[in-house]
Amino acid sequence: MSERQRRVLTVAPMPAEKCAYALARYSRSPDSIAKSLEWVRTHDESKFLDSFYFQYGHASIADLGHVVLCFEGVSELAATELEDEQLWDGQARSSRYQDFGSSGFITPPELEGNALYAETGTALLAAYREMHARAVEHLTERLPRPEAMKPDAYQRNIAARAFDIARYCLFWGIPTGVGQVTSIRTLERQIRRLKTSEYAEVRDLGAEAATACQEPAAVTLDGTPATVPFAPTLAKYVDADEHVLQSRADVALWAAHNIPTSLNASVPDVDLLEPRCPESDIAATLVYPSATIPYRALLTFFEDHAGLRRDVIDTALRSRKRRDDLLREFRGGPFVYDIVMDIGAYRDLHRHRRCQQYRQAYGTHLGYAKPDAIAQAGLLELYSGIMERTFSAIEQLPAPGSHYLLPFAANARFLFKMDFAEAEYISRLRSGVKGHFSYRRIAWEMKRKMESLRPELGRLIEATPPEEEDPLQR
Repeated sequence: MSERQRRVLTVAPMPAEKCAYALARYSRSPDSIAKSLEWVRTHDESKFLDSFYFQYGHASIADLGHVVLCFEGVSELAATELEDEQLWDGQARSSRYQDFGSSGFITPPELEGNALYAETGTALLAAYREMHARAVEHLTERLPRPEAMKPDAYQRNIAARAFDIARYCLFWGIPTGVGQVTSIRTLERQIRRLKTSEYAEVRDLGAEAATACQEPAAVTLDGTPATVPFAPTLAKYVDADEHVLQSRADVALWAAHNIPTSLNASVPDVDLLEPRCPESDIAATLVYPSATIPYRALLTFFEDHAGLRRDVIDTALRSRKRRDDLLREFRGGPFVYDIVMDIGAYRDLHRHRRCQQYRQAYGTHLGYAKPDAIAQAGLLELYSGIMERTFSAIEQLPAPGSHYLLPFAANARFLFKMDFAEAEYISRLRSGVKGHFSYRRIAWEMKRKMESLRPELGRLIEATPPEEEDPLQR
């Protein structure tokens, strides 16, 4: 087939801003892509992006250029914040398959030089190493190698299952790496959001990402130094999202004065609701991150107080300017799961981004997970001792720096809003026998709650009960 007859043309990789410029021009002219690229080679993309993207608000243009960034040596806490984007693709190091015992840990800027933090982090890693070694012994005795399984595969599976137990002693301060592929538009939003974080490390990462965009790429495939700035136009427009900052503060202050301290509800660890009043749902979601109250209690409160729900919505939008997007709390889905789970399980479920996610403040108030697998391995005394020691240290240290000591065992409350397709997908995928027992339980409960709320839909979810196990399958 001749070049003229081809209808599918592949385009070689190019700098993200030039790619956005080329494809935007392609959509706005009758020229072929070849002629559009020829135009881009002789014209300055920064002027085009300045005018059409940043001044005129044609945000979809920035979806046409993609970039690859890697964040190395960041904390697990920061990695979770980095990944908190719905239109985001990437991977982080898995705590289920790698040994973090000799990785050390990150000290947040808020606790630089703090002896109690250093001592507790060191003790947690020591407990992690001991729990893993003893769990390997226990599992090897309990699960003899099948004749059909090769010894090296068996050892890998045993080690991985032992990490499933030991990882409860990992904590938010453990270093990790995150690789991501995002559009310029998503990166801009990500940086602006990072700069609003309560954590100094996360704010610094936002600033470093903006600086990196002004410079040539740090790493290239062929090893030759890059000479073209990475995404210089983007880097000029990534101040902290002032609307998010101000709205967060305004709503927290409003809630302190208007939400009764006695408001609460007795709910299971996995609670499912289908809100009928969108305004009440929005109001409850706005207050949720600054509260320690289950979503069900907040929703009921706002269903009974129409004036207050209008008031909190107005308060949240008071600082909004013309170019500001609506806050993420205004987004959602028909089904709302309010879940108390350990942050290790959250680290895995957080990766499901075809939904809206919110969390309440981290802390020690919800205790920590006590999985049967730890008792079965004879590790309960060691485990309970290090958890109690860690929680005591956290309560002595100032927040938010103290959050870096929170072990993956610590419980927290999270809100997931989604459609049925995503509920089915999470329940089916995460309940499988290859999964970690913590999130397997959550996924199974998600199915059961759907069966109770919407039986005709719940019956469609083919989830695996937690009691069905195949420990040597990965």
